[in-house]
Amino acid sequence: MSSFVLQRLISFFVTLAVTSVVVFGVLEWLPGNAAQVILGETATPESIAAMEEKLGLHQPALSRYLQWTGGLLQGKSGISISYDTPTATLMLERMQVTLPLAILAMSITVILALSLGLYAASKQNSTADVGVMTLSQIGLALPNFWLAILLILLFAVHLQWVSAGGFPGWSEEDGGGIGPGLSALILPALALAAVQTAILTRVTRSAVIETMSEDYVRTARAKGLSKQQVLWGHVLRNAMIPVVTVMGLQFGNLITSAIVIENVFVLPGIGRLIFQAIANRDLIVVRDVVMLLSAMVILINFLIDLLYAWIDPRLKSGGADA
Repeated sequence: MSSFVLQRLISFFVTLAVTSVVVFGVLEWLPGNAAQVILGETATPESIAAMEEKLGLHQPALSRYLQWTGGLLQGKSGISISYDTPTATLMLERMQVTLPLAILAMSITVILALSLGLYAASKQNSTADVGVMTLSQIGLALPNFWLAILLILLFAVHLQWVSAGGFPGWSEEDGGGIGPGLSALILPALALAAVQTAILTRVTRSAVIETMSEDYVRTARAKGLSKQQVLWGHVLRNAMIPVVTVMGLQFGNLITSAIVIENVFVLPGIGRLIFQAIANRDLIVVRDVVMLLSAMVILINFLIDLLYAWIDPRLKSGGADA
């Protein structure tokens, strides 16, 4: 294992450990008695004491933190107060909606943004370039929840091409299937992808324009390569470092942004789970879901770091020298 990968692994696990401390600490230091918050103001002292014992609040905070993290390392999770089900089971069920939604939205973002960014860069300062940048500015200005409502009004209410919300499931036995499932995720994915596409388009355009001014690009053109051959064969890969950075951040943002969109489209995903857990004061679910989302973002950034070394091997040798 190279020192570059080892350094990134160490950074990954340290960041994960620090995040677990922050997640546990924030929920631990919330004002008020957690048991009374869960049961409400009308709870009796006996019921509060029973809930405190169930939550383990009679134990020191350090003991509860070690039990929580130790359980996570062993694949054990807490029991939801609202659902009386292990949080791991709940999260696994909900991720079957959120993860495909994020992947679909990211796929739309990458395809549109790279195409539009390359096109705008190749037509720099032209009417087409101005048009693409204007569209991206509009995309940045639109809140995704507002765009989601507009998409529902247009495609579900007026045109009636898709349903306004809900998720039929991936199994045909439950009345769903791959086709109906993807159909239910198209509008949410478009709502999530709009802002991300606008951001990535502008980053791609800037990175490509900067790379096109390099000496090796002019050399490739002087050798007789067409503009399209230079763009796809020489410019794009060398311009990918800032683009990949933004893509990694965007994928993590798509997962966390799903909290709002899933509630607009009534999708039974991880975002709706945490929203319901907060409404039901189910702090066990809130803690585990927040830790899951944080871990996913950290993992994505770790994979992006490894991807850097593949795109530009100089980063790998630089990391080894450090």
